[in-house]
Amino acid sequence: MTAPADHQTNGGAADDADEDRYEQDPYDIDSGDDYDEGRVYHVSGEDWDEVVAAAGEDRQGGERLVVNMGPQHPSTHGVLRLVLTLDGESVTEVRPVIGYLHTGIEKSMEFRTWTQGVTFCTRMDYLSPLFNETAYCLAVEKLLGIESEVPERANVIRVLMMELNRIGSHLTAVGTMGLELGASTVFTYGMREREKTLDLLELITGLRMNHAYIRPGGVSMDLPAGALERLRDYVRIMPGLLGEIRALFDAAPVFLARSKNIAYLDVTGCMALGVTGPILRAAGLPWDLRKSQPYCGYETYEFDVPVRDTCDPFGRYQVRMDELDQSLRIIRQCVDRLAGGRQGDEPVMIRDAKIGWPARLALGPDGMGNSPDHIAHIMSQSMEALIHHFKLVTEGFRVPAGQVYVAIESPRGELGCHAVSEGGTRPYRVHFRDPSFTNLQAVSAMCEGGMVADVIAAVASIDPVMGGVDR
Repeated sequence: MTAPADHQTNGGAADDADEDRYEQDPYDIDSGDDYDEGRVYHVSGEDWDEVVAAAGEDRQGGERLVVNMGPQHPSTHGVLRLVLTLDGESVTEVRPVIGYLHTGIEKSMEFRTWTQGVTFCTRMDYLSPLFNETAYCLAVEKLLGIESEVPERANVIRVLMMELNRIGSHLTAVGTMGLELGASTVFTYGMREREKTLDLLELITGLRMNHAYIRPGGVSMDLPAGALERLRDYVRIMPGLLGEIRALFDAAPVFLARSKNIAYLDVTGCMALGVTGPILRAAGLPWDLRKSQPYCGYETYEFDVPVRDTCDPFGRYQVRMDELDQSLRIIRQCVDRLAGGRQGDEPVMIRDAKIGWPARLALGPDGMGNSPDHIAHIMSQSMEALIHHFKLVTEGFRVPAGQVYVAIESPRGELGCHAVSEGGTRPYRVHFRDPSFTNLQAVSAMCEGGMVADVIAAVASIDPVMGGVDR
């Protein structure tokens, strides 16, 4: 009878030890546990004392002030935190802190079909959702080996939508830059013109942002009736409206003084940090993937790559304004090409029924659901076709095993998609090279050694979108 008693006693002691272990704070660095990783910070975000202490370790005489800019700050383009070490008005160190907006988009895409992934990646860089969709779809199409089978009309619509999206994104960048430097009228003008752009996106896709309009194999639907006329009106009035923004900015002494000869980053710095987009082109290098590595038929359009050699925020602003003009130029060509074909006769989705989702969608009388004629068309087909349609939507199509990397030119630079398939109906891994994440490395190079007031102009000229950084 003694063995069970001993067993009970030992078991009780073990239970007590487990309870003590679980009662300990897992984030208490003084709990006695051994750490080999070096200095350990609290994961709950209570690191301010450690940040200040670390900043004081390298102090060589004099007094330093550590300022926490963000993450909730109107000039950080979202939840970006900048830890600034100041010597008077001079910035001696800048440390960007990210992760406050992490959404797990890339991981979530592993649990959805290849087509459903579009609704996730469109929400990354929320100012350029159509670019996110295009990069992802081009990667899926490359894995499938169907790049040449995407209909020409679909490619023209993709280019049209991306250039409209580029205009909306650049107007936000220029408008918020004006607001942060004290030119509130420029912000008003920028948002006014952006609304015209979003109206067109809503007309074509049904949504102002997060469209899920570009799908593997083409686009979800053709342009609606009256879209081409609206687009012609848009490209007719926009040049004059953009000229109003130029007139306000280019002749404003305060803006010129706050944006010239600060936040310097030349071509060497851009290449070392992997910086692309308007920042690189403002340093004098005409690198634009639409020209150097064309996709979606960009090689067939006439447009220029604007460059400057100032390497400062003013040059980046000028590049973005010039790119607005070039986007309008491309849109005019897209409208002419779309007008040359009869709507409805040319497909906008790949003809392979095992891959392409239905693309001849039509709204019902209530303006919300599918039209009865469209439903009747699907239901009137053979039972086998109906079953196949159901399986295509619920299970998805299979993608051959392999991995690809596809890059496009987004408003902020090179946006790349690395997609890996193991031969199933869902991605094994999808990872994006978001330009906001890469370009954000340049904050320290631009700001250290400058004035604290110039940090605002530097961040505005980078134009980071934290949804793309923290995806």
